[in-house]
Amino acid sequence: MPVKAEPDFVGLDIAKDQLDYCLNDRTEGRCPNTTAGRVLLIQQLRQLAHPRVIAEASGGYEKVVVAELLQAGIEVCVVQPGRVRALAYAEGLLAKTDRIDARLLRRYGQKVELRLTVPTDPATANLRELLEHRRALSTQLVEVEGRLALAGPTLHKLLEVQRAFLEQQLATVEKLIHEHIDQNPDLRAKAERMQQVKGVGPILAATLLAYVPELGKVESAQLSALVGVAPHPKDSGPRSSPRHIRGGRPQVRIVLYMAAVCATRWNPILAAFYRRLRANGKPAPVCLVAVMRKLVCLLNRLIQNPNFALAS
Repeated sequence: MPVKAEPDFVGLDIAKDQLDYCLNDRTEGRCPNTTAGRVLLIQQLRQLAHPRVIAEASGGYEKVVVAELLQAGIEVCVVQPGRVRALAYAEGLLAKTDRIDARLLRRYGQKVELRLTVPTDPATANLRELLEHRRALSTQLVEVEGRLALAGPTLHKLLEVQRAFLEQQLATVEKLIHEHIDQNPDLRAKAERMQQVKGVGPILAATLLAYVPELGKVESAQLSALVGVAPHPKDSGPRSSPRHIRGGRPQVRIVLYMAAVCATRWNPILAAFYRRLRANGKPAPVCLVAVMRKLVCLLNRLIQNPNFALAS
């Protein structure tokens, strides 16, 4: 068997206006974060035999850059900034500039085994944008409703107008989400399959389709860790601490939590599971997390196996 070539790791620090890159120990550079600048960056990367770009998630500014790199056939790994910063602390590196970050990202890629980023399906990307807008509108609506109780007569009228506007916008974006899923046969089939489970509504189905592309493609234990509902041990010597969930994808976990609350009331199997845990003395939050984990594993099984039938 031929030996697979070692990647040429490239650190890329992405900002709104500029891109700082570190090709190797001797070659560094900077280009504007524009169409022409990104073309220049790709030309630099193609001089390497097997480039693999390591970049941080930077609040959305990385989306266009990553998409164009993938379209050009260049491997990309998008990593969590906190983990990269932990490497800097471990190295005793306190200074922070864009060029230092580019070098640090390159070293991080060399030391840690990372998953390659795969191109996002356009339909999934559009659905994700709609859901992000819906979440922003929902947050604003909650804030406005919270202020209404303490507002005076003049401000109360203004807040009422704002609330009506946000409710209208929320209804519009939810209609767009429904139409978008309905127009895509693959998304529609998966959404309908998931909503066969009592407690799973259109928003949870859409959220899983948008943010968990691994659904139905990986084992349930791995999916639980990806979503962030797998409890992790924290033991040391004779001490055994309670296990806690951490990491994962918070935008999925928030919606999954509300679905689990609904399932404990209306889904006969998950409700019985929840009551059994409570009867055994488990705290309510622990039981809800267990229901969340059961729910996501069930949905994963439904998508994996079209012949899997739910208990009546």
